Amino acid sequence: MTFDEVLCVIGGFGKFQKLLFVWICIPQIFLAFHMFVSVFTGATPPHLCRPRWSSDGFPLPPGFNLSLLSTSDGWTQLSCRNPLNQSDLGDGLSAGSCEGGWEYSTEIYQSTIVTEWDLVCDDAKLNSLGSSFYMFGLLIGAVVYGHLADKYGRRIIILVNLLIQAVFGVGAAFSPNFYIYTALRFVVGTTISGVIMNAFVLGTEWTGPKERLLAGIITDYAFGCGYIMLAGLAYLIRDWRKLQLVISAPGFLLIFYIWVLPKSARWLVANNRKEEAWELIQKAAQINGNPLTKDLEMCQVLNVEEKGELKKTYSFFDLVRTPTMRKRSLIVFYLWFANVLVYYGLSLHISDFEMNIYLTQLIFGLVEMPARTITLFTLNRSRKISQLAFLAVGGIAFLLTIFVPSDLSIIKTVLAMIGKFGITASLSIIYVYSAEVFPTVIRQKGIGIGSMCARAGGVLAPMLYLLKGISPKAPMFLCGLCPLLGSALTLLLPETANMPLPDTIEDVEGPNHRLEL
Repeated sequence: MTFDEVLCVIGGFGKFQKLLFVWICIPQIFLAFHMFVSVFTGATPPHLCRPRWSSDGFPLPPGFNLSLLSTSDGWTQLSCRNPLNQSDLGDGLSAGSCEGGWEYSTEIYQSTIVTEWDLVCDDAKLNSLGSSFYMFGLLIGAVVYGHLADKYGRRIIILVNLLIQAVFGVGAAFSPNFYIYTALRFVVGTTISGVIMNAFVLGTEWTGPKERLLAGIITDYAFGCGYIMLAGLAYLIRDWRKLQLVISAPGFLLIFYIWVLPKSARWLVANNRKEEAWELIQKAAQINGNPLTKDLEMCQVLNVEEKGELKKTYSFFDLVRTPTMRKRSLIVFYLWFANVLVYYGLSLHISDFEMNIYLTQLIFGLVEMPARTITLFTLNRSRKISQLAFLAVGGIAFLLTIFVPSDLSIIKTVLAMIGKFGITASLSIIYVYSAEVFPTVIRQKGIGIGSMCARAGGVLAPMLYLLKGISPKAPMFLCGLCPLLGSALTLLLPETANMPLPDTIEDVEGPNHRLEL
């Protein structure tokens, strides 16, 4: 009798697990807030260079519309160049630098970090670098908190990260300059990984094997709800400091998690704390209406599982030591990287679609729901076909946007929605598919490296649109090319749906293969 069989006896997804997922899902909403708030707090509104001769504001000609500067004709000349005198405002602009500062349109945003710290023109890259630094925090958090969770447990790491997230998130709202703001956001980024990873693991460790796929999708729904809700909050709150405060301060209300969030019984068993594990199992069984009695068989089961882990140790090098395992690992690592690069590259730059940014955010959030749901039906039929098909849908849709004229913004947005649908579904699938591609003995290591590759894609995502300096179509071309390449590479992976999972590297390579040194 294994631990999974114990879960089936007490209830694989009973009242206890459902309540647990309520507690897991609430933070997912705040995680979505923090992940995408920079779309609004870091937005760059139309702006005009303030001439050196203007000391009391910037007198504009009658009827002059600052929002017109968003067009390619006037943007470079008027937003980053300083006319020599007021008469030059209409014609023959000077190529001088903007020494008098900038005047920003307040038609859409009351204030952003761009308008407060003048992150435009020569300093525009700082905005993207700040977002990349935030995403780098996710990578660091994945490494640090993954290790700490294995040592100290999932629950305590979740609680600590929720507190840090609230403190530093509120602190970011009062940042005196861009560099302190970026540093505080970096810390928030580390906590995102700490919560996402360990909440997911805590949930799956308490869920029966038949219900784990559905359980994982439930947390994705909560994240999607946060995605949608952020559009409404940002629409109502146009000041970046107030918006940052509103998405961060409610985190302090989650202090009650100290009393309601359970530990992982599976982790307690692995760390030889079987008495605590048994108390939790009994509690879960009672809540689910399936009370148990402690017996010798249960204790023997837990001891067997614990000893089984000590037979042999494996290193990260085993992921690439043998040819078949090497091929699988490298492809899966690329799929993680490409999925996250394109997903966040698109999500963080929705202003480029030249539609109402709040409506676009809402639509992209709504797309998350059917994209996550459809995987429940396709995954049971084929992991491989599902993965390559959704990658192909996303890649083709993004490439088609390149050929849409700029004045047809609605068509471009529709194609981007289709692409977002494909890449979101693909991102949901890779969690399941990659876990089944790796054999049991190195599965956690494979997923860990895959997660790091995903974070690397996240670090590069905010900088994706800097490629517009090379060509305006370069970002979307890359967003289309990466998924299509991933779709082709998926053909080289095995089908894992309804197939026994490999336990050892020998299961992957075949009985006649000799391990390479």
